[in-house]
Amino acid sequence: MVTIKVAINGFGTIGKRVADAIDAQEDMEIVGVTKTGPSFGCGLAAKKGFPLYCTFDDVEKISSFDDSDYDCKGGLSELLSVADVVIDCAPGKMGATNLQKYKSAGIKYMFQGGEKHSLTGLSYTSCANHKENFNAQGTRVVSCNTTGLSRTLVPLFDHCGSLKVECTMIRRAADPGDSDKGPINAIKPVLKVPSHHGPDVMTVKPEIEINSLAVAVPTTLMHVHSIIADLPEGHGLNTEKIIEMWMDTPRVIVMNGKEDRIPTTAEVMEMARDIGRKWGDLHEIFVWEDGVKLIGNRLYYFQAIHQESDVIPENVDCVRALMGTEKDWKTSVSKTDSAISKYYNL
Repeated sequence: MVTIKVAINGFGTIGKRVADAIDAQEDMEIVGVTKTGPSFGCGLAAKKGFPLYCTFDDVEKISSFDDSDYDCKGGLSELLSVADVVIDCAPGKMGATNLQKYKSAGIKYMFQGGEKHSLTGLSYTSCANHKENFNAQGTRVVSCNTTGLSRTLVPLFDHCGSLKVECTMIRRAADPGDSDKGPINAIKPVLKVPSHHGPDVMTVKPEIEINSLAVAVPTTLMHVHSIIADLPEGHGLNTEKIIEMWMDTPRVIVMNGKEDRIPTTAEVMEMARDIGRKWGDLHEIFVWEDGVKLIGNRLYYFQAIHQESDVIPENVDCVRALMGTEKDWKTSVSKTDSAISKYYNL
C-alpha cells in the first residue's frame, strides 16, 4: 500500500480535526503541521506526535519557538519538501500567497471553503464531483454549508435529473472558540442577495439551480438550513421515499424531532457528545424527519450543519482524489468513516 504523505498548513479549529482524520487512515501519514508561533496548539501537536513547523519561512518567526518548550522543525518550505500533498487550513487572507508557495514546491494542494472558487478554479465535495478532481493538481474543499447542501440535494438531483432550490441559511454567529464575533443580541441579515452559500453548490454541481438567503443568529452550535426544492414532473417520489433516500445516503442522519426528543440543535449536539464524538463533532448532516414534506412537486425540509466538522472527512476523500488512489467516492467515504470510527473506538 502506498502511504500518502500529508502536510497540514494551519493547526487550528479545522486543521487539528483534519490532522486527526488523516492520522486515522491506513493509507496516509502526517509529516507535519504548522503554527504561526508558540501556543497551546503546539502542545496538542506534540502530544499527537505530529512534527511541528512554522507557518512562515521568516527566520525571526521560526526563532520565536526557540525560547518555548516546542521543537519547531523549520519553516513551511521545509515541510512542503517532505510531503506529497498539503491541506491548507491557514488563517484567512493567506490563500493567494500560500498558493504560490505550493506551486513553487511542486506539491498538490487543497484549500478550505473560506477561499473563493476562483483561487483554484476547482472545488470538491465527495458526493458531487470526486471524479472531476481525480489526479488534479489542486482544489478547494467547499464550505460547511455547501457540503451540507450537497449531501441532501445531490441524491435528489441524481434521481430527478433536474432541481430548482431556494434556501435560507440560519447561520451561527461564531464558532464556540471565537469570543470576538457577534451578533450577541440581534438577528443579522446578510444583505448581499443571493448569499454565496447556495450558488457555491454550483461550483461542484452546476446542474442544480439554487439561490440562497442568509441570516446570522446569536448561537455557536450549528447552522440550520430551511430548504424549498422544486422537483420536475414525473419524479416518482413521495415524502417517505425521500426520507429513505437520505437514510441510505452516506454522512446524512435522519431522526424524528418529536419521537426522538431532539427538536433543536442543542439536542443534536448533545447527541454527538453522547455517542462519544471527539470535540462533540458531528460529521453528518442532520435532517429532521418530521420536518420533511413533499407537496406536489415542491419539497420542504430542515437540516442542521455542524460548522466545525462536516467538512473534515471530505478533506480525507479529497486527498485520495488528488492523489489518484481511489476513483469511487463511496468506497473512499467508507474507508474514511470506518477508519475515523476505529481511531476513536466508536
